[in-house]
Amino acid sequence: MSRFFNDKLSKLDAYTPGEQPRDMQYIKLNTNESPYPPSPTVSEAVAVQADILQLYSDPECKELREKLAKLHNVSIDNILVSNGSDDILNFAFAAFSGTGKTAIFPDITYGFYPVFANLNQTKFRTVALNDDFTITPSDYYNAPGPVFIANPNAPTGIALTLDEIENIVTNNPDNVVVIDEAYVDFGAESCYPLTSKYDNLLVVQTFSKSRSLAGGRLGFAIGSKELIADLTTIKFSTNPYSVNRMTMAAGIAAVEDNDYYMDNCKKVAQTRELTVAELEKIGFAVVPSSANFVFAKHPDYEGEYIYTELKKRGVLVRHFSNPKICDYNRITIGSPEQMTKFIEIIKQVVSE
Repeated sequence: MSRFFNDKLSKLDAYTPGEQPRDMQYIKLNTNESPYPPSPTVSEAVAVQADILQLYSDPECKELREKLAKLHNVSIDNILVSNGSDDILNFAFAAFSGTGKTAIFPDITYGFYPVFANLNQTKFRTVALNDDFTITPSDYYNAPGPVFIANPNAPTGIALTLDEIENIVTNNPDNVVVIDEAYVDFGAESCYPLTSKYDNLLVVQTFSKSRSLAGGRLGFAIGSKELIADLTTIKFSTNPYSVNRMTMAAGIAAVEDNDYYMDNCKKVAQTRELTVAELEKIGFAVVPSSANFVFAKHPDYEGEYIYTELKKRGVLVRHFSNPKICDYNRITIGSPEQMTKFIEIIKQVVSE
């Protein structure tokens, strides 16, 4: 780093994104992307906007927010749109972690949470998951500050019920509870209807997974109009044009084609269950998943060994060095064809 770098930021441990190697052609099961392309109307909508990129995009994202509000039966004032859900999560750490507050989240969860906390110079503490990787809701009651929970959790794929989330919200009347629903469409129940009942609940979703727009960078939040106003202040104080014309058009078209994407989510869930069955046949222990990935380990092989051997054979999965989960690998659910090939290759790995 340079000698000019802010001392307070010099010790940041940056988030490590999933690897994107170019040395060979891989079956890419490491970054939880959808195996299905956007609907054709998305490409058409993007092409129209490509011809007028000399003009700024709408900073209020009004049409997209109207579409999302109608889909979720809320007011446009209850919706924020920004450059990926990561953008909004960062805003939330900045907005709701004031003096004297300590943010809390699980010790095994989305790796960006501690990064955002440190970036915003926010105190935080983590809460250990149970031995089976589940969350105990009461661990988050009467928290010392904002609560951040990915539901389903990553990288485990385990989801809380709606009642469990509501209990966390009601037991934190003076704290914002942020529920990160990046994977909710693959088998969990969204808690966004509770936002009309509780002014301290913020629900964050993304277009990256279930709506096939990982490369578009688009996310949104649902919450009380006061919470949305708080986040909008931060967005407009950093980059009001964070959603470009093409991405906004893609998002509008994707919401209009919602049935197409929800059908794809069902296909992914079906492929997930078939994949789990095949992994269990060859000795893997698989954590119950409501996401578009599974978290699995084999009793006879280290997680890093399986990751390395799969990579040698052209398959990428995600391995984590955390001692609590280093025996596991997170495996994105791809197309049926990709998963058939994956099972064929992993059988080779564990039979050698």
